[in-house]
Amino acid sequence: MFENFDWIQAMRNSPVMIVILACSVITFGFALERLIYFWRRRGHPDQVLSGTLERVRAGNLKEAAWLCATTPHPVGAVARQVVENPGLNPDAVEEKIQIALSDQKLQLERHLGWLGTMGNTAPLIGLLGTVWGIMRAFHDMANTGSAGPSVVAAGIAEALFTTAAGLMVAVPAVMLYNHFVRRMQVMLTVAENHTRSIRIAMDQVRAESRARSNASDPSRPQTSMFVEAA
Repeated sequence: MFENFDWIQAMRNSPVMIVILACSVITFGFALERLIYFWRRRGHPDQVLSGTLERVRAGNLKEAAWLCATTPHPVGAVARQVVENPGLNPDAVEEKIQIALSDQKLQLERHLGWLGTMGNTAPLIGLLGTVWGIMRAFHDMANTGSAGPSVVAAGIAEALFTTAAGLMVAVPAVMLYNHFVRRMQVMLTVAENHTRSIRIAMDQVRAESRARSNASDPSRPQTSMFVEAA
């Protein structure tokens, strides 16, 4: 259907098509950038969790923090706040977790607004092209004084083509936007769940260390390796 269509002439006759072309370039550019970014941030969160738990239970908090710092997945940045601050009170640790999650969310959702905007705006621009094409068809009818198919064909074709072009930009933009939002939510949920698992493990190790200390010397003040490490 499109093999005989004159794309260059369509661009010349309809300024709306130039806007749609610009929208398609913007959509492709930001979609490609986000695809590369999410691919680099994918990491191995389950391996990070198991490795961090192993080091925490062994008392190697520095190695656990280093492991968290070297992973690109959001779980590394969030769990690091817990591992590097073993002596903080629970409220302060919770606040650090929420701040880290918010910071990771800002990084992951960067430029997603452009995809959402293109998905919502492109159909409206195509509708504008439809109105433009219909106006052109009536203008041609008025100039020639005839309503024959050959007179209105160009305007109608322009109207339908701009509508189709707007949808061709909007549909991929909406699909990609939903995909990235879903992937971002999954990554942040995994990061929060793994971080809380690490926090529970640290609390258990702290409690066991305190219990052993009290059993060996009841008169000794209640301390643990986490407080000493802090």
